[in-house]
Amino acid sequence: MLSPERLSLPGLEYLAQRHVLTYMEDAVSQLLENREDISQYGIARFFTEYFNSVRQGTHILFREFSFVQATPHNRASFLRTFWRCFRTVGKNGDLLTAQEYHCLLQLLCPDFPVELTQKAARIVLMDDAMDCLMSFSDFLFAFQIQFYYSEFLESVAAIYQDLLAGKNPNTVIVPTSSSGQHRQRQPPNDCSPLDGVEASLFYQCLESLCDRSKYSCPPSALVKEMLSSAQRLTFYGFLMALAKDQGINRALGALPDKGDLFVDPAMDQELEKLLPTICLFSFRVAQVSGLSISGPTSSSGDAANLPVRPSPRINSPWKPLHHRRKMDTESEGSNEETDSSEN
Repeated sequence: MLSPERLSLPGLEYLAQRHVLTYMEDAVSQLLENREDISQYGIARFFTEYFNSVRQGTHILFREFSFVQATPHNRASFLRTFWRCFRTVGKNGDLLTAQEYHCLLQLLCPDFPVELTQKAARIVLMDDAMDCLMSFSDFLFAFQIQFYYSEFLESVAAIYQDLLAGKNPNTVIVPTSSSGQHRQRQPPNDCSPLDGVEASLFYQCLESLCDRSKYSCPPSALVKEMLSSAQRLTFYGFLMALAKDQGINRALGALPDKGDLFVDPAMDQELEKLLPTICLFSFRVAQVSGLSISGPTSSSGDAANLPVRPSPRINSPWKPLHHRRKMDTESEGSNEETDSSEN
C-alpha cells in the first residue's frame, strides 16, 4: 500500500529523500562492471536480487566505506549487521579494546576508518586511553551514535566550542559540512571547559541545527527531554547521554533496547545462515592481505587481534548469486542438492 507521504511529495523529491538514485547508480555500476557474469542469468534477476538485498539490509556486507555510509538506510543496516554478527562477544562477557573492535568492523567493511572507532571509544572512555577494555554493549551504543550521526556530531562539536568561547548563541554559525574551515572566535569567558556549557543555551543551538541540517539528526524533542534535567553539561557528557538514551535508540531503529541486546532466538537462526558468507569473505580478505583469520565471531577475540592493514575493495554481495546459479544448474533434478546449495 502506498504511504500518504509518498503520495504527498513530488516524484523527484521523494526519490531524493529515499536515496533511490544512489541505489540505482550503484546497481548500474555493478551491472556494467560485471556484465559478462550477469548475462548468464539475466539482468532482471540481478536487479531483483540487488534490491532485495537493499530491502533486507545485506547489501552493505563487505562494501567500501563510501557506500556503507552513503545513506541512512545503509548506516542502519551496517549497525544491525555488526550487532548480529558479533553480539556473541557481549553474550560471552568478553571485553575488547578499541583496536580490537575496529578489527571486527573491518571484517564487514575492510576500509572502515579507524578514526570513527576511536571517536566511539572516547564516548565510553571519556579520555584518550584507547587501550582500555570496553563491553560490547557500551561500545555498540556509543558507536551507533558516532557512526549514524557523524556529520551532526561534527557540527555539535563546533557549536560547543563556540559556546565555550563565549559566543552569543543567537549568532552561532551552524556548520553545514565537514570542510574544516577555521573561524574566528571570541576570547573565552570565565567558564572552565570542565564545567561545560549551559544546557538550555546548548539546546537552543541544537534545535536550530536540526532545523537547518541536511544530515540525520536525533529527534529534537527527545534531545530536549534528555537535557531538561541538566543545568550544565560537557561535550562528552552529551554524547554519553545520547548513547544511553533508549528513546533515541528506538527512534533510530537499528538496535533493540539494551535489555534485549542478547535475547533473540530468531536472530540466532539468521546468524547461522549468515556466518558461512562472512567466513568466506573474511578468508578471501585474509588471502589478499596476508592475514590469518580463524573466525569472525571467536569469543576469545582471536579475530579481533588482527593488525590493521589497508584492504582492497571486496566484490559486492550479488556475486554469490552467480555462484548459486552455477550450483543450481549442476544439481538440476535433485531437490536435496539444491536445498543444500541454498544454505
